[in-house]
Formats: sequence, C-alpha cells, structure tokens
Amino acid sequence: MEHIDSRETPLLKPGRGRRPAAEVRRATLAATAELLLSDGIRSVTFEKVATRAGVSKMTLYKWWASPGALALEAYFSAVETTLAFPDTGDVRADLSAQLRAFVGLLDRVGGTFAELIGAAQSDPDLSAALSEQYVVPRRRLAVKRMAAARDAGQIRGDADLETLVDQLWGACYHRLLLPAEPLSTGFTDALVANLFDGVAPADGPRAHRDDSERNGRHHHEA
Repeated sequence: MEHIDSRETPLLKPGRGRRPAAEVRRATLAATAELLLSDGIRSVTFEKVATRAGVSKMTLYKWWASPGALALEAYFSAVETTLAFPDTGDVRADLSAQLRAFVGLLDRVGGTFAELIGAAQSDPDLSAALSEQYVVPRRRLAVKRMAAARDAGQIRGDADLETLVDQLWGACYHRLLLPAEPLSTGFTDALVANLFDGVAPADGPRAHRDDSERNGRHHHEA
C-alpha cells in the first residue's frame, strides 16, 4: 500500500495567516489515514483529526459531510496508486495483475475497508461518498478496460461487461466480508481462468448432456 508519510506531507502547525487549501487538505488526509489505519474508523473524529493535523475543526465540517466521509477519502487517497488499472494490451494479464494487487492491498488493510463498508450501512453520508468516490469510479475504470479489450477482439462482442466486473471483484469482496474461504492470489488467478477458459466440459455442454442421457438409458436397460 502507498502509505501517506507525515515526513513527506508535514502536518500543519496552528498559527495565524491563511494557508493554501491544498496544503490543509493534504495534512488532513494524512492525519486521518494514520488514525484510520492504526486505530480503525471509530478513532476518526473531526476533533481528533483537527488536533492531529493542526487544522480548524470548522474547516473539516465545511469540507466533509461526516467523519466517515473523511475517512473514506483518506483511505482512497492512500491506496489509489495500488488500485490503478494496467493496460499492456493483454487483458487477461492485466486483470490478473490488478486483482493480485487488489488482494495484496486487502491482505494489509482489508479490515479497515470492511469497517468502512459496515459503517456505511448506518451513515448515509459515508454511504453516498462510498458510492460516488469509490464504487462508481472503480467500476467505471474496470468496464473501460474491458471495453477496450472487447474492441481489440480479446473479449466476445456480446459480453456483459458490468456482470464481468461483479464476477471478478464482487467475488473478492464476498470473501473479504464473508471469509469462509481465503482471499488469495490463487483465488483471483482461478477467477480469471474460469472467466477466460470457461467451466463447460471440453466437448461442450450439449455433448456432455447427451452422453449422460445415453449412459442413463443403458443403465436402465440393463
């Protein structure tokens, strides 16, 4: 994960004078990310962030609808580089690489993201921010990458790209939130293999069904 380092983004010291908004925002997100990733979402309050970042609490109320919305933006700003979509021209390799990076990220901070998802169920502002800042943009990037592959003839022309996104990333979120089985790179590799290689028998589903029916008739006649 691309951690925000307070040495690279120094926190602000309270003082007189107007400071650039971009500088205030960077310090706020850095302080929030530190609280979120070390102590969880319950530790993210406007009061704690303002004190840690050296910014005005009123500024936080003005810029973010809730501490949860601030926590989400801080989380995404910390992991955005890791979640970038590669485009080498080989969609299978690119999907494998992106899913592997995604699982590697969740291995480190998946608990934090699960907390954000859980908190969004009772925080309308966080829920809206999660959709607008994370879910919709991430989905759009995935569909765009697969649309380029479709245009290049690497994906069938009538493939439902939205459903493919659900099949790949939805499966990862399922294992994150309902961990009956491990979320690993082996799992993501299997997802990509199932997508591109299919799960029907090599001789086709119809031929397999016909063989089964013939075997059943022979057994009955015997």
